[in-house]
Amino acid sequence: MNLPSDSQLPAVDTSLRYVRVLERRADGLVSFEFSIGWPELAVELMLPGPAFEAFCANNRVQRLDT
Repeated sequence: MNLPSDSQLPAVDTSLRYVRVLERRADGLVSFEFSIGWPELAVELMLPGPAFEAFCANNRVQRLDT
């Protein structure tokens, strides 16, 4: 397996944080994708609405769903 050297990887700014809301459920949970640096590489998370809003504020996210 050939892995790219560091000089071949695209630069990443880890201060950039992204959120894309996938669903706001009737039970109050928010399903969303969160990524750091590259918006194409994300993890899916779920939080209650108020906790989601606090998470976004604490991470100073850029919203991709609007």
